[in-house]
Amino acid sequence: MTDAAELAAIRESVRALCKDFPGEYWRALDRERAYPDKFVAALTQAGFLAALIPEEYGGSGLTMTAAAAIMEEIQAAGCNGAPCHAQMYTMGTVLRHGSPAQKARYLPGIARGELRLQAFGVTEPTSGTDTLSLRTTAVRDGDHYIVNGQKIWTSRAEHSDLMLLLARTTPRDQANSRTGGLSVFLVDMREVKGKGLTIRPIRTMMNHATTEVFFENMRVPAENLIGEDGMGFRYILSGMNAERILIAAECIGDAKWFIEKAVAYAGERVVFGRPIGQNQGVQFPIARSYINMRAAELMVREAASLYEAGKDCGAEANMAKHLAAEASWAAADMCVQTHGGFGFAEEFDIERKFRETRLYTVAPISTNLVLSYIAEHVLGLPRSY
Repeated sequence: MTDAAELAAIRESVRALCKDFPGEYWRALDRERAYPDKFVAALTQAGFLAALIPEEYGGSGLTMTAAAAIMEEIQAAGCNGAPCHAQMYTMGTVLRHGSPAQKARYLPGIARGELRLQAFGVTEPTSGTDTLSLRTTAVRDGDHYIVNGQKIWTSRAEHSDLMLLLARTTPRDQANSRTGGLSVFLVDMREVKGKGLTIRPIRTMMNHATTEVFFENMRVPAENLIGEDGMGFRYILSGMNAERILIAAECIGDAKWFIEKAVAYAGERVVFGRPIGQNQGVQFPIARSYINMRAAELMVREAASLYEAGKDCGAEANMAKHLAAEASWAAADMCVQTHGGFGFAEEFDIERKFRETRLYTVAPISTNLVLSYIAEHVLGLPRSY
């Protein structure tokens, strides 16, 4: 467990770092849809992105609670952790299921920031969140696997050295179980770009550096298979819990940022001879946003505590992500409404953060899929899909 003093020091360190990256920095990047290299480098140098890598591999060896605090503070400072948050959790599959040789080969470099493992190749255009229906195949050919297929929404692929790739190694109708036949590979993209791997950026409503990737007879060394052939779906599930918790923490940070902005503006903006924050029509939405944020924050803490204790946290991680994403989106809408026309002005940063936080009711898993999970796995209702 991370004690209160250590957690407070981590939060203060993150806030201090983020002061060097004010709104002007992010606005300039947003206009050009450019990647925040300096920001990512600063986080890397400070050791924050190696928070969950054990000290034996050169990481910080922090808890999930500490990692969540890092991501929350980044967002609460008005910055954006999405360009690099996968560096924190994607390596978890290697850490938990990789061989000793693979961990020794890759984790120290990832911890030092010499290797970026930020790309997670799972979603496909035809399958979406129906992961078991993915069509990308990896066929064994001697000392290699030959990969063919396509992935979409593979964020940060252009800014990552390594990709964690989920592909089908056994045809679905021949797999020994519903979740069998999928395998995970650690792909060194530096070796295969232009040699079977093509990356195409997708321009979206916010600066997210997402892409679609194409595999055409791409050769991956068999030694890059993580764990056992056919067990990949199980391997990525634990990593998805970490992803949900950390992104939920980001949403809490966003909500805090929006609420702080709204409170400050409502207290200063005078209309009809009185601060607009004196009016209940302005007060109540802000107060409601704060209540929703605090409730979601408690669920994030619960999920993080269960995760670091090694307990099953699937339900809590999903609920945390759902509640936090809803809270941040509601706070964003409230903040725009509080500011009126100024909420749409670029210089206030609200419209940028508004676009950024909207993503998380859709990704990395949509609200409806979370509700389906809770209905089936927690409440025992019949499977709906």
